[in-house]
Amino acid sequence: MTIRGQIYGRWVVLICWLPEREYMNRREFIVASGAAGIAAAGTGATQKAEAEPGAKKALMKLGDQPAPTTETHVKYLARYGVEGICGYPHIEGDRLYATVVELKRMKDLATRYKLSVDCIAPPFLESSYIDREKHPAIMLAQSPERDRDIEQLQMLIRNCAQAGIPMIKYNMSILGVLRTGRKPGRGDAMNHYWKLSETHPETPLTKAGVVNADAFWERITYFLDRIIPVANEYKVRMACHPQDPGVPPEGYQGINRVLGTIDGLKKFLSIRESPYHGLNFCQGTVSEALQNPREEIFDVIRYFGSRRKIFNVHFRNIRGHRDDFEEVYPDEGDIDFVRAIRAYKEIGYDGMLMPDHVPLAANDPDSLQSFAFCYGYIRGLIQSVRSQA
Repeated sequence: MTIRGQIYGRWVVLICWLPEREYMNRREFIVASGAAGIAAAGTGATQKAEAEPGAKKALMKLGDQPAPTTETHVKYLARYGVEGICGYPHIEGDRLYATVVELKRMKDLATRYKLSVDCIAPPFLESSYIDREKHPAIMLAQSPERDRDIEQLQMLIRNCAQAGIPMIKYNMSILGVLRTGRKPGRGDAMNHYWKLSETHPETPLTKAGVVNADAFWERITYFLDRIIPVANEYKVRMACHPQDPGVPPEGYQGINRVLGTIDGLKKFLSIRESPYHGLNFCQGTVSEALQNPREEIFDVIRYFGSRRKIFNVHFRNIRGHRDDFEEVYPDEGDIDFVRAIRAYKEIGYDGMLMPDHVPLAANDPDSLQSFAFCYGYIRGLIQSVRSQA
């Protein structure tokens, strides 16, 4: 990781590009206690919904994305109420796809602890900074390398179908996760934040050079034209994460982040329209794309959810708005999570709600306590809305 400025533990305080899996790897051993979150969520949250006749049953469940997906990790997740996972199968050698045997081995491990494998992530197409990405060909439009990488993803789709794994999540990112640094949160927590006016890239361009909107859409379309037909054939859902965060139309480091706006996500889903083409709906990232997320996020949930395009949810909160926000605990942000979970229930969402991008504290270097709080908080919300069915 290229870094600038002071570091707290392993976290950069000025500007960094943090791959999505890097957040996940901070949970190698989960020590959770859900009581605090359950207590916080259960006090009169949905009296109105209880009174409504014919209320929909809440089908969503607590999820997580353990990397690596080991027995130690899985059994701790099961102990603290996690019900489903997005898994990271162990892949032998240099392949970019897991075999059916490797997928079933991971699935059998989860099943032993009564966890479902609802999704997996491939070892590429992560939310990573392109200059450090080992397999950048798809996002750089480099043929024939990108065709070989696409073929490996096609093989992974086929293998998931055979192993009984219904979904693959992925990113279409060049810049990775952009943040300005960290600022003090409540207690001794440190929160990631992004303030565009204070942030300056380390280099004018990445090795991708200038990628305007037309060029980015060409790369996305090339990919979808070859992947979604295979997903249709094998009935495996492909869930794409929005670009985090959105940047101005003129771009950042020469890159126009076309999947960093709501209109961009709508256009993305209109390409190769399919019930197997949808979103890893990061509520935090989508909130970051809005000028008034406190009010606007619920209509966005309803828009994509009513069209059955929300395949998976990263259930995290922010304080602020587009171009100026910080990531906070789920109970202290601008988004009312009680109102949010009601919206997911309203649209009939039946997938995972997963904590993500939690604050860090000096005496909790792997964010174990922070994730424990989030597990309990989300589990409490889910139990609350389930009780109203």
